[in-house]
Amino acid sequence: MVKHRSKSIVALSLAAALVWTTPAAFLPQRAAAAEIATFADSVLSPQAQEYADYLQEKYGIAVAASWTRGQFADALNAVVSPGTEKAIVLTGNTSEPLTAIEAVSLALKAADLEELAYTYSANKAKVSLAWVKLGWTSEEYAADKAKILAAAVNTGLLVSSYYPEIRNDAVAPSSLAAVLLGKALEAKGLYKRYLGTTTDADILVKLGDAYRTSDIIQAPELRQIVDKALKQNLVTGYNLKDSRFDANFLDSLSVVYGHSDFKHALQLVGLLRSEKIKAKVQFEPKTSAFIYLKEWGDPGQSDLFEVVQIENGNYIEYAKEYDLAFEFESTYDKERFDRIILSYAKKNEDDQPGLIYGSWWQPLYYSLTELGGYKEIANNKISAGKYYAQSFSLKDQSASVTEGFKKLDPSAKVVSYNFWVDGPFYNYLQGESK
Repeated sequence: MVKHRSKSIVALSLAAALVWTTPAAFLPQRAAAAEIATFADSVLSPQAQEYADYLQEKYGIAVAASWTRGQFADALNAVVSPGTEKAIVLTGNTSEPLTAIEAVSLALKAADLEELAYTYSANKAKVSLAWVKLGWTSEEYAADKAKILAAAVNTGLLVSSYYPEIRNDAVAPSSLAAVLLGKALEAKGLYKRYLGTTTDADILVKLGDAYRTSDIIQAPELRQIVDKALKQNLVTGYNLKDSRFDANFLDSLSVVYGHSDFKHALQLVGLLRSEKIKAKVQFEPKTSAFIYLKEWGDPGQSDLFEVVQIENGNYIEYAKEYDLAFEFESTYDKERFDRIILSYAKKNEDDQPGLIYGSWWQPLYYSLTELGGYKEIANNKISAGKYYAQSFSLKDQSASVTEGFKKLDPSAKVVSYNFWVDGPFYNYLQGESK
C-alpha cells in the first residue's frame, strides 16, 4: 500500500500548482523612478549593489548618484509604506542635499526603530559610538542625533564602512542610501527570506529543522473553495502555501523547485554544491491536494498526509510537500540549473543509476523570467489572507480555471499569470507520462 501510495503522490501531486508571487498583482505599488530621483550611474559596494538590484527589480527604484532629502523620504515611503499613510513626513526644504546622518535618522524611523533610540542615555550613546570616533562633547552625546546613530549602530542599520561619512557629516553617498533602504526593508520583513546558501556548512541542518517544523497547511476557508474545484473537476490538483514563507528573491536570478521527499532536498543541495553552485536557499512549506480514488484501497494514515472522504466515496488527500527557492549569483548559474537537473535528477528509465534519491520522471521547477529550454504555462491562483492556492495549466486552459475559481467565490482574489517551467513538466501537462 505504501509503495502504491507513493507512486500516486508523484503522479498526481505534480498536477497541483506551485506559486511565485506575481509582481504586478501582489507587490506594493511601485513608485515611478522619475518621481523619486534623477538617476545616474554610480559605483556601489557589493552589499549596496545587491540592495540596489532588489530596489530596481521589485519597486522600480534606481539608486541615484545623489539624493535630496525629499527624494530619499519618497523612496523610503515607496518601499516600506506603500499605502496612503506614510512612514516619513518631512518638514523644511525637501530639495536640500541628503546628509549621511539624516539618511540614517530617516531610515531608522522607517524601520520602526525610532523609539528604541530615545531609551539611550548620553553615556550609552557615547559607548555605542566609540568606534565611529566622533570626538563629540558630552552635550552632543546627549542629543537625539547621537541616540539615533547609536541605535542604528547597535541594530546593524548603520554598518562600519560608512562611519567616515557620519564622522564628517558628509552628503550621503549612493551606497549608503541603497544600504539604508535595504536595511529598512529587512526590518519590515519585506526583503529576501532565506535559510542560508548552498555553500553554508550548516545549510543541511537548517533545511532539516525547517522541514521537521513544517506542517500540513490547513487554511479551512480557502480549502473549502478549492476543494469544490477538485470535486467539480475544474482542476486535478492544487497547492496550498503560506505567503509568510515566500522567498522574495529576484525573479531574474531565481528558480523554484518542488518535491515531496525531503531526502531528495538534502541531496539536491549537495548536488548543487558539488557542481560549484552557490545560491541562496529558502524552504517554502507546501501542501498538495488531489483526488485519491476509492479503488486504490484504504489510504491509511501518516504524518505526511491527511485524507477526507467525499460524497462519491473518493478521498481528497492533502500531502506534505515543499518548494525550494534558489537565488543564484548569476544568470549563467541559473541557466546551468536546468542542465544539472536533467543530468542527475531526471529519471529516464526504471532503476536508472547515477541519479539523486527520489528523482522524478517529470521534475518540477520554474522561473518567472524566460529561459532557453523552458516552456511558458499559466499559474491560476486564488488568495485568502496570508494563504493562497493555485493550479498550473496550459495557457489556453487558464481562463476557464480562473473563471471557475471566481464563480466558486466571487469575493476571492483570483489572478493568473504566465511563467516558464522545465520541459519534462510541460510534457506532463501535455499528457505524457515520462
